[in-house]
Amino acid sequence: FSLATPSKLLELSSPGNPLLKRLMIEAPGTYHHSIMTANLAEAAADAVGGDALLARVASYYHDIGKLASPVMFKENQMHIGNPHDELDPKESAGIIISHVKNGVALADRYKLPQRMRDIIAQHHGDSLAGYFYYKAKQNGEAEEADFRYPGPKPQTKEAGIVMLADVVEAAIRANGTKGLENVREQIDKLIKAKFEDGQLDDCPLNRRDLKRIAAAFLYIFEGANHERIIYPEDEE
Repeated sequence: FSLATPSKLLELSSPGNPLLKRLMIEAPGTYHHSIMTANLAEAAADAVGGDALLARVASYYHDIGKLASPVMFKENQMHIGNPHDELDPKESAGIIISHVKNGVALADRYKLPQRMRDIIAQHHGDSLAGYFYYKAKQNGEAEEADFRYPGPKPQTKEAGIVMLADVVEAAIRANGTKGLENVREQIDKLIKAKFEDGQLDDCPLNRRDLKRIAAAFLYIFEGANHERIIYPEDEE
């Protein structure tokens, strides 16, 4: 019945699931991004009374649309150049934006629960593909509408949380974790940007929720960047 029951979600969370195995093998960078996004989303959903299991499992699958062309996404470009260097920014933006549509198509083919399909469709809302938009503006005129995702905006707590977890994980991985205070500032800035862009207007997350979400994200990053003891070498 396409219901996201706990037993169905637990089944889909197994690393042996065919779609997750494809993601791990064909798009390893996206797979590891999705695992970290899931950790963030689960903690945030717990903090604001959302469905933590749904948020976690939907995060595993939120970027499955990248399987259509894994090397077009930076996290999968290992030991190769960036194909976007040879493309027009508008064409590049179209490829990046299409991963949402491709993800929904894959979710339909693999019969994922409807609530997960909705999160896949909504996890970018109608956000701007900013990197390619600003690159296009440097080259001349650019229509902002050509560089925005088609939407819809997140409609539920869980969809809003996955959107925030996704952008925070990607940005902090790109910018690095230079101390806990720096991570805190990045998290606050990224959440504020999504809020001011209106991406959270249609989901039931208020300002108090956003503060709790930011604190939950920070806690996860603090744990992920824990220190380990340096073992001494045997001089002999």
